[in-house]
Amino acid sequence: MEAQKKKYKLVVGLFLFIVFLFEPGVRAWTGEIHGRVFCDVCSDSSIGPEDHVLEGAEVAVLCITKSGEVLNYQAFTNAKGIYTVAETMPESDRWDACLARPISSFHEHCTHLGDGSTGIKFSYNHPSGYSHAVRTFVYRPASMPTYCI
Repeated sequence: MEAQKKKYKLVVGLFLFIVFLFEPGVRAWTGEIHGRVFCDVCSDSSIGPEDHVLEGAEVAVLCITKSGEVLNYQAFTNAKGIYTVAETMPESDRWDACLARPISSFHEHCTHLGDGSTGIKFSYNHPSGYSHAVRTFVYRPASMPTYCI
Protein backbone atom coordinates (compact mmCIF):
# COMPACT_ATOMS: atom_id res chain seq x y z
CA MET A 1 0.00 0.00 0.00
CA GLU A 2 2.81 2.41 0.89
CA ALA A 3 4.57 1.60 -2.39
CA GLN A 4 1.39 2.42 -4.34
CA LYS A 5 1.12 5.85 -2.61
CA LYS A 6 4.74 6.64 -3.51
CA LYS A 7 4.15 5.51 -7.10
CA TYR A 8 0.94 7.58 -7.29
CA LYS A 9 2.72 10.69 -5.94
CA LEU A 10 5.58 10.17 -8.40
CA VAL A 11 3.16 9.84 -11.35
CA VAL A 12 1.15 12.90 -10.27
CA GLY A 13 4.32 14.91 -9.70
CA LEU A 14 5.71 13.90 -13.10
CA PHE A 15 2.39 14.77 -14.76
CA LEU A 16 2.32 18.23 -13.15
CA PHE A 17 5.95 18.82 -14.11
CA ILE A 18 5.18 18.00 -17.76
CA VAL A 19 2.06 20.19 -17.76
CA PHE A 20 3.97 23.18 -16.39
CA LEU A 21 6.92 22.52 -18.70
CA PHE A 22 4.84 22.60 -21.88
CA GLU A 23 2.12 25.04 -20.84
CA PRO A 24 2.32 28.24 -22.85
CA GLY A 25 3.11 31.13 -20.53
CA VAL A 26 1.73 34.63 -20.57
CA ARG A 27 2.89 36.39 -23.73
CA ALA A 28 4.49 39.79 -23.23
CA TRP A 29 3.51 42.76 -25.39
CA THR A 30 5.45 46.03 -25.77
CA GLY A 31 4.03 49.26 -27.15
CA GLU A 32 5.43 52.75 -27.70
CA ILE A 33 3.91 56.16 -28.36
CA HIS A 34 5.97 59.16 -29.41
CA GLY A 35 5.43 62.65 -30.72
CA ARG A 36 6.99 66.08 -31.04
CA VAL A 37 6.29 69.50 -29.54
CA PHE A 38 7.49 72.74 -31.14
CA CYS A 39 7.08 76.49 -30.93
CA ASP A 40 5.36 78.09 -33.93
CA VAL A 41 6.98 81.50 -33.45
CA CYS A 42 5.08 83.28 -36.25
CA SER A 43 1.77 81.43 -35.60
CA ASP A 44 1.58 80.48 -39.27
CA SER A 45 0.79 76.78 -38.68
CA SER A 46 3.88 75.62 -40.54
CA ILE A 47 7.36 74.69 -39.41
CA GLY A 48 9.83 77.25 -40.71
CA PRO A 49 13.37 78.41 -39.95
CA GLU A 50 12.14 80.73 -37.18
CA ASP A 51 10.41 77.89 -35.30
CA HIS A 52 12.08 75.60 -32.78
CA VAL A 53 11.41 72.44 -30.83
CA LEU A 54 10.45 72.71 -27.17
CA GLU A 55 12.61 70.84 -24.70
CA GLY A 56 10.97 70.04 -21.36
CA ALA A 57 7.36 70.35 -22.56
CA GLU A 58 5.02 68.07 -20.60
CA VAL A 59 2.67 65.64 -22.34
CA ALA A 60 0.09 63.31 -20.75
CA VAL A 61 -0.89 60.03 -22.38
CA LEU A 62 -3.97 58.19 -21.13
CA CYS A 63 -4.58 54.63 -22.39
CA ILE A 64 -7.36 52.10 -21.88
CA THR A 65 -6.26 48.48 -22.04
CA LYS A 66 -8.10 45.54 -23.63
CA SER A 67 -8.98 44.43 -20.09
CA GLY A 68 -10.52 47.86 -19.28
CA GLU A 69 -7.76 49.22 -17.05
CA VAL A 70 -6.97 52.94 -17.39
CA LEU A 71 -3.26 53.83 -17.44
CA ASN A 72 -1.95 57.38 -17.15
CA TYR A 73 1.56 58.30 -18.33
CA GLN A 74 3.52 61.54 -18.07
CA ALA A 75 6.36 62.39 -20.44
CA PHE A 76 8.68 65.33 -21.07
CA THR A 77 10.24 66.26 -24.39
CA ASN A 78 13.97 65.85 -24.92
CA ALA A 79 16.38 68.29 -26.62
CA LYS A 80 14.86 67.34 -30.00
CA GLY A 81 11.31 68.10 -28.77
CA ILE A 82 10.37 64.42 -28.76
CA TYR A 83 8.46 62.64 -25.98
CA THR A 84 8.17 58.86 -25.66
CA VAL A 85 5.96 56.55 -23.59
CA ALA A 86 6.66 52.81 -23.64
CA GLU A 87 5.27 49.88 -21.68
CA THR A 88 5.64 46.10 -21.58
CA MET A 89 2.63 44.17 -20.28
CA PRO A 90 0.76 40.90 -20.81
CA GLU A 91 -0.73 40.58 -24.31
CA SER A 92 -4.23 40.35 -22.79
CA ASP A 93 -3.77 43.76 -21.10
CA ARG A 94 -2.31 45.66 -24.07
CA TRP A 95 -3.41 49.18 -25.00
CA ASP A 96 -6.68 49.44 -26.90
CA ALA A 97 -7.15 53.21 -27.25
CA CYS A 98 -5.17 56.24 -26.07
CA LEU A 99 -5.38 60.00 -25.75
CA ALA A 100 -2.24 62.16 -25.92
CA ARG A 101 -2.48 65.80 -24.85
CA PRO A 102 -0.03 68.57 -24.09
CA ILE A 103 0.03 69.76 -20.48
CA SER A 104 2.54 72.60 -20.30
CA SER A 105 5.50 74.32 -21.91
CA PHE A 106 8.19 75.83 -19.73
CA HIS A 107 9.60 77.97 -22.51
CA GLU A 108 9.45 81.62 -21.47
CA HIS A 109 8.00 82.88 -24.78
CA CYS A 110 6.02 79.92 -26.09
CA THR A 111 3.30 78.96 -23.62
CA HIS A 112 -0.02 79.21 -25.52
CA LEU A 113 -1.39 76.06 -27.17
CA GLY A 114 -1.98 76.31 -30.91
CA ASP A 115 -5.24 75.40 -32.60
CA GLY A 116 -5.95 71.67 -32.66
CA SER A 117 -3.42 70.90 -29.94
CA THR A 118 -5.88 70.07 -27.17
CA GLY A 119 -5.49 66.32 -27.52
CA ILE A 120 -5.43 63.45 -29.97
CA LYS A 121 -7.44 60.23 -29.54
CA PHE A 122 -6.33 57.11 -31.38
CA SER A 123 -6.75 53.35 -31.42
CA TYR A 124 -3.62 51.33 -30.75
CA ASN A 125 -3.67 48.29 -33.05
CA HIS A 126 0.06 47.69 -33.46
CA PRO A 127 1.68 44.35 -32.76
CA SER A 128 4.29 44.06 -30.03
CA GLY A 129 7.44 46.05 -30.63
CA TYR A 130 5.90 48.68 -32.91
CA SER A 131 5.53 52.40 -32.27
CA HIS A 132 2.68 54.87 -32.84
CA ALA A 133 3.57 58.41 -33.94
CA VAL A 134 1.26 61.15 -32.68
CA ARG A 135 0.70 64.35 -34.66
CA THR A 136 2.87 67.28 -33.54
CA PHE A 137 1.68 69.54 -30.73
CA VAL A 138 2.17 73.28 -31.24
CA TYR A 139 2.70 76.11 -28.78
CA ARG A 140 2.68 79.76 -29.79
CA PRO A 141 4.03 82.94 -28.23
CA ALA A 142 1.63 85.30 -26.45
CA SER A 143 2.51 88.02 -28.97
CA MET A 144 3.98 87.66 -32.44
CA PRO A 145 7.52 88.98 -32.95
CA THR A 146 7.83 91.97 -35.30
CA TYR A 147 9.89 90.02 -37.88
CA CYS A 148 6.83 87.80 -38.50
CA ILE A 149 4.54 90.64 -39.50
